[in-house]
Amino acid sequence: MELMLEGYNGKSTRLLYEMIKASHSKEARSMWKVLIMDRVTMKVISHSCKMADITDQGVSLVEQAFRRRQPMPSMDAVYFVQPTDDNLGHFMADMTGRTPMYKKAFVFFSSPIPKDFIDRIKADPTVPPRIGGLSEMNLEYFPIENQAFVTDHERALEELYGDDADTTPEFEVCLREMAIRVATVFASLKDIKAIDWAYNA
Repeated sequence: MELMLEGYNGKSTRLLYEMIKASHSKEARSMWKVLIMDRVTMKVISHSCKMADITDQGVSLVEQAFRRRQPMPSMDAVYFVQPTDDNLGHFMADMTGRTPMYKKAFVFFSSPIPKDFIDRIKADPTVPPRIGGLSEMNLEYFPIENQAFVTDHERALEELYGDDADTTPEFEVCLREMAIRVATVFASLKDIKAIDWAYNA
């Protein structure tokens, strides 16, 4: 699915300044921090920024949330992840207990979080004091040029229009993911002047 939007105000600026630069903690011993992402948000970043742009904002290491990582208790971490149970589990495991993996965590979700996420984080009393910030970035779409975005569903035609497609689990999953990603576009653009949606049956 592709949307043509007017009035876009700079996705890379939001990633670099509203997320990474804004996560600098006065308590940190160093300006350097770790950026932790999942498969989808890694793709979001790669569509919007160059590695040099990220390191310029103090990121010394980019890690994947689902892989085993080396503890760095003297450094802050920026989590940019989807609000999934797996990602929440990785984050809680990183920051719980007597010795967390990072000094402070700044958590940015790519789309709206489920209602129970905050309660699940609060349930472990060791975790909230170690969170420097938690917010929804609403960035889960992929720019292919200045005013064009895709939701990155390569099998959408098959999953939505194949034989008996509407009876399969993939149909519901595809629709839900596409709807969430389009919604993050709307949430990101504070001034939407025009939306043109080209649809071919």
